[in-house]
Amino acid sequence: MARATVHGTGIEYELHGNEGGQPVAITPGGRFTMDSPGIREMAQDLAAAGKRVLIYDRPNCGKSDVCLRGPSESEMQAEALTGLIRTLELGPTVITGGSGGSRVSMLAAARHPELCSHLALWWISGDPIGLTQLATFYCGEAATLASQGGMDAVMNATSWAENFAKNPKARDTIRAMDPDEFIAVMQKWAAAYVPSDISPVPGMKPVDFARLTMPTLVYRSHRSDLSHTETTSLWVHRLIPHSQLMLPPWREDEWNYRSTAVPAGKEKGLFESWPKLVPAILELANR
Repeated sequence: MARATVHGTGIEYELHGNEGGQPVAITPGGRFTMDSPGIREMAQDLAAAGKRVLIYDRPNCGKSDVCLRGPSESEMQAEALTGLIRTLELGPTVITGGSGGSRVSMLAAARHPELCSHLALWWISGDPIGLTQLATFYCGEAATLASQGGMDAVMNATSWAENFAKNPKARDTIRAMDPDEFIAVMQKWAAAYVPSDISPVPGMKPVDFARLTMPTLVYRSHRSDLSHTETTSLWVHRLIPHSQLMLPPWREDEWNYRSTAVPAGKEKGLFESWPKLVPAILELANR
């Protein structure tokens, strides 16, 4: 692993493949890290095909530092991604991501289209239930703990557990915050998840989708997935009319299956099937 400072925030990253290969960036979902099963394997498969692949821990994830700036966590992380691409001098990059990573990828591509040569998206979060889940878990839990027991109580927040465990500096940074200031950030970030009548993706407006002129691949979600709904993926496809809509190369109930199988110890991680996307991403990258 290596480390770079982007906009004042330390970010852990890895580059796979030979220098000079077409750059590809992979962003996982949630606050999961590049150590999550499936992420590094996907990078290695792409590297074996000649690509130069970036995997990284977003701010507030894994070994990277805490960052509470920005109108939303995803928008802050999108700026971190494009800042990392610039810092590493990768040039126009095939930007890919699933779940929260798809949102970060879209925001990054829309705000800095010169850095995105191609775009691949799957498990796009959306609709009232899915977005409410995000606001509750990633913002509501920690804010409620802060309101009840101050910042010492936030040290027990499930949503921050991996970042605190892997990066003591992140834990100390959050612990030192004023509870009222922390709660205010969580309220602002939670507001970003309020469903919109004009856009399926938090932080993205119709004008932002219009900037996504690069070759784009959108994977259609299954109707059983209430976290990343079928209607959201179809809406994104309509807003990017030149995008290619595809069915993902895994079981129809992939998200629901893994959401129950991983806690039960039947599977290692939520993203284990992601390497199956490699052939289609390679085809996209060659357009």
